[in-house]
Amino acid sequence: MAAPSVAATELLKLHSMNKRILILYPKASCVFRPISTVGSLCHSQPQLRAKRSVPCLAPLCFSAPQHLVGVVGLEIHAQINSNTKLFSGSPVGFSAPPNSLVSFFDASLPGTLPVLNRRCVEAAVITGLALNCTINKKSLFDRKHYFYADLPAGYQITQQRQPIAVDGMLTYSVLGGKKRSEVIKKNVLIKQIQLEQDSGKSLHDDVRTQTLIDLNRAGVGLMELVMEPDMSCGEEAAAAVRELQLILQALGTCQGNMSDYEIQRQIDVLLRGGTVQNETRAYDSKSGETIPMRDKEGLQDYRFMPEPNLPPLIVYEDSASLPTGIDACQAVVVQKIRERLPELPSVKRDRLVQMYGILPEHSFTLVNEDGLVEYFEAVLKATKREPRKVVGWLTNELLGRLKQQDVSVSQSPISPSALAELLELQETGHISSSVAKQVFQVMWRSSGKTALQIIQEQDLGLVSDTTQLHSICQKVVDSHPDEVYAIRNGNKKVLNKLMGLVQKETKGRADPVLVRAILQEKTS
Repeated sequence: MAAPSVAATELLKLHSMNKRILILYPKASCVFRPISTVGSLCHSQPQLRAKRSVPCLAPLCFSAPQHLVGVVGLEIHAQINSNTKLFSGSPVGFSAPPNSLVSFFDASLPGTLPVLNRRCVEAAVITGLALNCTINKKSLFDRKHYFYADLPAGYQITQQRQPIAVDGMLTYSVLGGKKRSEVIKKNVLIKQIQLEQDSGKSLHDDVRTQTLIDLNRAGVGLMELVMEPDMSCGEEAAAAVRELQLILQALGTCQGNMSDYEIQRQIDVLLRGGTVQNETRAYDSKSGETIPMRDKEGLQDYRFMPEPNLPPLIVYEDSASLPTGIDACQAVVVQKIRERLPELPSVKRDRLVQMYGILPEHSFTLVNEDGLVEYFEAVLKATKREPRKVVGWLTNELLGRLKQQDVSVSQSPISPSALAELLELQETGHISSSVAKQVFQVMWRSSGKTALQIIQEQDLGLVSDTTQLHSICQKVVDSHPDEVYAIRNGNKKVLNKLMGLVQKETKGRADPVLVRAILQEKTS
């Protein structure tokens, strides 16, 4: 399928599934399109907002307006993370000057021939293995004809008859239950993964009524992943795509930058009595909507034919199956690629839960944020703090700050070892929890200063002098007779208020265990 032209350049972080499902192009490495969306709300998504859309290939089937049920399948175009294009030696690069990364073959000059990029083949094979696919030892290339200004040859080289990988399955998870904390595993079947080349980019100038063509993207290697319509709503589709994104990033086969949209727009069309058109839609990042781009061709319009300039693509199961005379360094050997499979996201989440005893939903938070698992494990190596408490610090304090400033984990001004020192000081009773958070904020602003330096400079250590604390507690008790009366009449929760007043008096430096004991004695 030809990738849709999408104007979006920002990445969508798929936090909640009520937001959208994914779309992006120029900067992005992945683009997907629903191959079938049957109008509907899923049980976990009772309210969908308007202005959601993605290029669609098939119209919705209409049922009773009050009972629309989603049937979602996806085709995902993943741009292969490769230095050069699929069939030429032209470099791949984003934001290069227009038409500066174009070979004679990319421009379709007469007499030029394709030369297959081995890196792209290996990327497709390892992706297929990670998605439980069968790797075809023999796959074929085809020409798919369609005529756009940004497709110089008038056809795209793809794999229609026999793709490189088939019959796979992606396992993903959604959070359900009353508190959205129950991890529910679901599967979506993968029909096939095929290699194909990208088209160029058309830039339309409405003011001058002209169209400009940039062929830098022409010929860039894509993996097209075709999922069966096994999902029932945008929430499931978004979760599946997010899992795929993490897998591709772990494999290094695609950078996986994405953004997302569509069921609600189609529902709205049907409820108004309209018909959903079979079309490709482009995403307008300014309006947050999709707009019609072109009618979608039917299968017969592509006039598929075997690619005459490329022989069958042959891969081998292991070194023993290599024919005599074949250089093992030049062949694509499945077993060698299988041995390079990294720890996949689902395996990593299970390991985190089993090894550290954290909650399943916390494992999703750690794995979904690039670099956060490594940060978490580095902190644990340097402190005796309980893993669940460390996760709490990472999700509430660290991630909160990172989101505010829109920076990644690797850009954090507080290193794992620096955070571990702070947590250890709290764990050993040198500072209170409130002071620890205060010190964290200072560390964030004053990169390079250690927690101990800040505590010493600002005199933030715990007040553990018993005589001093007795005096402060007595002052608080004497000035709050109503609270003392309530405590003596059985309302023990009021004691927390008195503790807060003591902490305020000591600027959060009082030992909370000692303060509670003293207050209990004075109010009994």
